[in-house]
Amino acid sequence: MKVDNKVLVIDAGNTSIKVGSFINGHLKTVEIFNLKNLDLFEKWLCTHAKYNAIVSSVLSNEDTKRLTCLLESYTLVTAETKLPIKLDYKTKHTLGVDRICNAVYSGTYSKTDYCVTIDIGTCVKFDLTGPNQHYIGGSISPGIQLRYKSLNDYTGKLPLITTKAKTKLVGNDTNSCIHSGVMNGLKAEITMMMAEYRVQFPSLTFFMTGGDASHFDLVSKNDIFADENLTLKGLYEIYKHNA
Repeated sequence: MKVDNKVLVIDAGNTSIKVGSFINGHLKTVEIFNLKNLDLFEKWLCTHAKYNAIVSSVLSNEDTKRLTCLLESYTLVTAETKLPIKLDYKTKHTLGVDRICNAVYSGTYSKTDYCVTIDIGTCVKFDLTGPNQHYIGGSISPGIQLRYKSLNDYTGKLPLITTKAKTKLVGNDTNSCIHSGVMNGLKAEITMMMAEYRVQFPSLTFFMTGGDASHFDLVSKNDIFADENLTLKGLYEIYKHNA
């Protein structure tokens, strides 16, 4: 297998674009661009367009095309892309590419029969990969900001707050009650889901990633591995598989 010396790995998510530069197979630098300022990303990309790239995008077709038109050579990952795992998923065309990348990485490096990636970002995504690198499925629920926003959007008087700091269990005003409900409620959801997975799949490893994963103190057991760049690394595994 021949892999280029430098490869750009681009993960276009719901709120930001994350770009990893792999040199000789190792992740060397990571750049993050806000989706509200695509001009800055396009300016940066113009100076790196000559490198081969692989792209994961959950953006609209129009926005994805805007990102990729500046690249001289790239692969856009879809459910039809050749993968190092098998997708046992009924609606492959609706499966998010970020979830595929996460499953590829955990399925490649897990030493147990089953593995789960937990991606805590705009949404909270659990993805289960089984024996022989078969992707089985998982779950999706709202992340921190979506929970805050829904409370504000669908009520008449609840304010919109944005804090992601740790909080006490019992709030003593409206803001602190919302803060507790969202942060402690989401942590309880994640830990309960993990407990259920442990019961159903005893030979199990968890991989945790996502922009909001650091706000939860969850990596305290030997079966949990945290990596903020897991999606980028999974994307690079797909690149190698197709090189």
